Amino acid sequence: MYRIGALLYPQALATSITLPLEILQAAAQLARVESRQSFAVTSILAAPDLRPVSLLGGLTLAPDISYDELNDLDLLIIPAIWRNPQPIVAAARPWLPQLRDLAKAGTRLCGVGTGACMLAEAGLLDGRPATTHWNYRQEFARRYPKVAFKSRHLITQSDNIFCVGSVNSIADLAVHLIEEWYGEGIARAVESQFSPEIRRPFRAAAYQTGSDSSHHDELVAEAQDMIRSQLSNPPRLADIAAQLGISERSLNRRFHQASGSSPREWVQNLRISRARELLRHSNLPANEVAWQVGINDASHFGALFKRRVGMTPAKYREAVRGKLFTPGVP
Repeated sequence: MYRIGALLYPQALATSITLPLEILQAAAQLARVESRQSFAVTSILAAPDLRPVSLLGGLTLAPDISYDELNDLDLLIIPAIWRNPQPIVAAARPWLPQLRDLAKAGTRLCGVGTGACMLAEAGLLDGRPATTHWNYRQEFARRYPKVAFKSRHLITQSDNIFCVGSVNSIADLAVHLIEEWYGEGIARAVESQFSPEIRRPFRAAAYQTGSDSSHHDELVAEAQDMIRSQLSNPPRLADIAAQLGISERSLNRRFHQASGSSPREWVQNLRISRARELLRHSNLPANEVAWQVGINDASHFGALFKRRVGMTPAKYREAVRGKLFTPGVP
């Protein structure tokens, strides 16, 4: 069971609370059906006291517990604040130490949009990467100079501290957590149900510290660049290794250590990511998309794409075409 908490305060954007909770609940339900195991997500709303809180738009939510009762959480969502966040942040200062306690206990904390100000005021972002809503970026950087502000990233991660720039980005993070908790199949199936046209892979959007996608193995990074530049006909791993002056076995081992996956798995992920972009933004037929990403067998491409994304290339294009397809783009 996963315990997900969300803070309630005036002027919070309800969607920054409800959307990730709905996505995570849907994943737990699907995981139960697929595996016949007792997966569950418990959603907990917290406020300064037990009185209902009116959010932006007039929606009123009743908290389950007070802030000082928050404990033993897997994730705490700190929602976005409409317009100037500082009055809400100032009112929150008495209980901000609670955020530090939760972070120290290992809870993942996620500040959505200007909700990142809560993390910054608590001192949890000092020396860490962070982002916020685009409209508040300059003020955020000025007000919190100790934060390693990443204006070009919609998601940042440092250990168990996350910041996301928008409601769409908290959805991306939720899909990332689903993949970690329940596996890629469940993540892709849930992703396809929640506006697949706005999804961007977590690793493509996120600035991360640590050993995930932001690895520091320059040799592996050079190998990855070789593959990216020749994706339609990538060189064999043995040839890449020879060019880099290393054995194929050593390159395979270092690749796995740096990226968390085998070279073959990494290439397949890259191919599917490129294919999704081509299906979004072009009218190329599926077999041409397959060829562009280095897969010569159209049926194999279709099966691989469905396994990774949760729908066929044609269904995926149909889902995203209405919002992102640009007529006339070859």
